[in-house]
Amino acid sequence: MSDRRLERVLRSTLREAGENFERLRESTDEQLTEAREAYRVAKNARQLPEDEEGRARIVCRRFAERRAATLDDRYRPACFEAGHPDCEGCAEDVREGRIETW
Repeated sequence: MSDRRLERVLRSTLREAGENFERLRESTDEQLTEAREAYRVAKNARQLPEDEEGRARIVCRRFAERRAATLDDRYRPACFEAGHPDCEGCAEDVREGRIETW
């Protein structure tokens, strides 16, 4: 193999390795960001006051009443109704840690 050909092969291999490394780094950064966000949301939900049965004590935005509700794996109260603006706002407030509680 000639020196020029060897040099081209090495450059091509190193360039490909560098591109693969960059894709891996970007993927890892995204996963780390997602994990940090999931931790923040879980921490906010865990800090909600609970009743003796472990249900979150929240004030329902839709009916303006106190409720003790279990939260699902996406931190939505059991009474959550998809598409309803008050319920969507309530779930967002739970995730952000700004829900009104009692």
